[in-house]
Amino acid sequence: MPRWLRLSLIIASSSMLVLVAAALIAVHVLLQPERITAMLQTQARNAGLELSLASPATPALFPRPALELEGITLSAQNANMPILLAARGTLALPWRTLFRGETVISQMQIDSPRVDLDALQSWLDDLPTGPASPPSAIPRIDAGIHVTRGSLVRGNQMLLGDVSLDAGRLASDHAFVLNIAAKDPQGTPMQLRLSLTPRIRAGALQLDNIALHLAHSTTLTLELTGNARWRGAADATASLSGKLDHAATGEYVTSIALIPADENDPLMFALKLDGPDNHADLQLPPLALANWWSQLDHDDGPKLAVPPGNGHAEIASIDTGDIKVEGLTIQAGTAVPAPASTAPAPAATPARTVPAKPAATRKTP
Repeated sequence: MPRWLRLSLIIASSSMLVLVAAALIAVHVLLQPERITAMLQTQARNAGLELSLASPATPALFPRPALELEGITLSAQNANMPILLAARGTLALPWRTLFRGETVISQMQIDSPRVDLDALQSWLDDLPTGPASPPSAIPRIDAGIHVTRGSLVRGNQMLLGDVSLDAGRLASDHAFVLNIAAKDPQGTPMQLRLSLTPRIRAGALQLDNIALHLAHSTTLTLELTGNARWRGAADATASLSGKLDHAATGEYVTSIALIPADENDPLMFALKLDGPDNHADLQLPPLALANWWSQLDHDDGPKLAVPPGNGHAEIASIDTGDIKVEGLTIQAGTAVPAPASTAPAPAATPARTVPAKPAATRKTP
């Protein structure tokens, strides 16, 4: 090998080593583990949370600048049960971080997180009441989120396992995309895809171009599209329509809507479903609906009651895994027919239910 070529290779190799050494020094100088750990803990504390790591954040250079987190625990302040436990996490950083000295997170990666729904709900219940009006601007979150091998539990009860999640960046007038895949306690795969474009217009928060895809194995698929708007407090509107496809029973025309509150009525959730063996046209207060649904899985056994609201439904069966209801007919509010021997009932007639072959059972695990 000619001398000049050997000399050139030596110079090139030395220059490369110098650049790598300089980059490693820059990583340690600019991304000080103790500083980053303290910053993350401060941000968590400002949200009423406590963040602890098994060891300080460790900087890494390849394949791109990043901070490695080990043994992550996230809890509400003064709480005994952690909200989140994770084996490890990575905060990926753009290369410009090394040259501009700014700490900008481009992606958050979390491996094997375990989220406790009861602990999360307890923390949410202790938060101050939210604002009564929309924000003046959409909070910008440039960091995407990638979760692998996660689980959602309630105490010792597994709700979802093998959870993977991918979310893009959040910004006004930019399409936000969320993908979630998981398995229920029986091992059946589930999938959720959601995309929408958030923006502030005329003092209202708008969610445009909503596209929702929900699948449970190959048995059940729900596809909805539409838009939503929030002007403050209970002044919210939404309109989504599409279809629900059930492999065993057929296809259903489906629509859901939010009707804003006024002086006489609270915020209402409207559901319409029309297809083989199942028909529904209901208007229900969302909070009362959630409480009614929870009674179907009560610790002392399923409790059937008329959901608060107005409308009618004829449901061949409801199967939530633990609870199965068959032959259910609901007539509530103004949908209740008057007795044949009396005049038509006024609109204020109390709600009641007329069951058709009702059967509610709790499945044994």
